[in-house]
Amino acid sequence: MVIVRLIVVALVFVLASEFIPGVRINGFWNGLVAAFILSLVNITIKPIVSILTLPFNILTLGLFTLVINALMICLVAAVMGSFSVTFWGAFFLAIIITIVKGILSFFGC
Repeated sequence: MVIVRLIVVALVFVLASEFIPGVRINGFWNGLVAAFILSLVNITIKPIVSILTLPFNILTLGLFTLVINALMICLVAAVMGSFSVTFWGAFFLAIIITIVKGILSFFGC
């Protein structure tokens, strides 16, 4: 199931580079690497950032989580040379990834 999620998120990265201005990635394999790095960032760094920004998250009724997700995508872009993204591109990409992961969870993947 994890591999399916990685492949789907990699496809989202590649398709987003075609349709969202400010998102650029070079090919599917780089998208797969970006998806893998994003999963590692979400496992290690995101929980710490989420706890530190909990007051903002409470004030915005959870919408600040989208900003945190966009910042995690920007961090992945900073680590990878073949992936570049603006903040607003990362913000819209975070929305799309959240929706796609929700659909995958609904179908049991």
